[in-house]
Amino acid sequence: MRCSVSLGRKIKTLATKMVLTSSGDEDRGGHEKESKEESVLAMLGIIGTILNLVVIIFVYIYTTL
Repeated sequence: MRCSVSLGRKIKTLATKMVLTSSGDEDRGGHEKESKEESVLAMLGIIGTILNLVVIIFVYIYTTL
């Protein structure tokens, strides 16, 4: 019985430490990096879409001549 109470307290304190240490400066830096990566991927998606449209237009013109 005593062992289970001690183990329960250790688990609670460990969980509290994990939660408290997870929010910090490195977390904000991770969000900024993730945001930058998302904006780069969005830009690449837009460029890829435009290039696909250009190819489709050229193929359409080439096949109709």
